Amino acid sequence: MFIVVESNAALKLRFQKLHGTIVESINPGRIVNFLFQEGVIDVKVMRGLRKFRDDPQQQCEELLMLLHESQNQQAFVKLYAAIKRESNLLWLVDRLDNLHIEPGTSTVNVCFLNAL
Repeated sequence: MFIVVESNAALKLRFQKLHGTIVESINPGRIVNFLFQEGVIDVKVMRGLRKFRDDPQQQCEELLMLLHESQNQQAFVKLYAAIKRESNLLWLVDRLDNLHIEPGTSTVNVCFLNAL
């Protein structure tokens, strides 16, 4: 089990800010299975995403758009947990974790803490 202290809304902003990087970097097959297992997506969504299995970038983009439209209050918390389970994506977890969201705003700023 993963403990994530950020809200789904905050994570949603982080994923939105890194959308292009995520689409180019993730092979969504395992992510989709995890999200189905966790009840974030249903059979209908899984079947729809399978149409794009030969194009992982398109499949990932479709998945992200579905999650952004989703009313599931844990969609991005579970997506974060799914990515964190993938050892080859730990660099992406670091990027997500180093994005700074200003309190009370909907903007996301990148903080390079290691550069300080």
